[in-house]
Amino acid sequence: MMACPWCAACGARGCALANPYRAAIYYAPETDDPLWRQGSAWLGRDAATGLNLPQPALPNLPANTEAPRRYGFHATLKAPLSLRFGLKPFLADAEALAAALPPFALPPLIVTSLNGFLALCLATPSPALHTLETVLVRGLDRHRLPEDAQTQAQRAQGRTPRQRAYIARYGYPLVIEEFLFHMTLTAALSPNPYHAPAEAHFGPALSLPRRVESLCLFTQHQPGAPFRLIRRLKLGG
Repeated sequence: MMACPWCAACGARGCALANPYRAAIYYAPETDDPLWRQGSAWLGRDAATGLNLPQPALPNLPANTEAPRRYGFHATLKAPLSLRFGLKPFLADAEALAAALPPFALPPLIVTSLNGFLALCLATPSPALHTLETVLVRGLDRHRLPEDAQTQAQRAQGRTPRQRAYIARYGYPLVIEEFLFHMTLTAALSPNPYHAPAEAHFGPALSLPRRVESLCLFTQHQPGAPFRLIRRLKLGG
């Protein structure tokens, strides 16, 4: 079990770096980036501090951001997984993969509707980001405890044949050729009333120059608990 250097400061019960229920590798903006502050405020929670935040005064926004608020403001690179060998070996492999890949520029972001879900997506493709995601999906999958057949079947409903194959192989549909960078902002709504408010909320922060300089280790302490950002893994070592 790894010692947590922040437990005394954050007051969390239990150790943030103890073996969690699930772990994931996400992209999240640096905490001094306006995008991090605005994204956390939109969802109503800062995943780095664990603090709840006041949200924009929009009708039903707290209810319609409940699920993304639990996961924290992020884009998925290696989806949440139950760890076969525990957190320490997973973290060691993730750090080694991060160290072998260089930092890179992230394209500007745009507010997009994905089948009713509102999300921040890339304005232009990023081959470097796609490479990073593929390396992580393949390089960390030995740590994943496969889900049972019933859970896989539920996850595969409505998916394309290739996405169903990726669920069977990697536990998540949107990987490798199907990878889609997205930072989820709302539940699925039809029509979604938050598109224009989200554009106004994020404003110029969407087009600010930014670099992907770290990966983020998020963990979930127990089923249903919110995910916490507990460590950044520097790209390039």
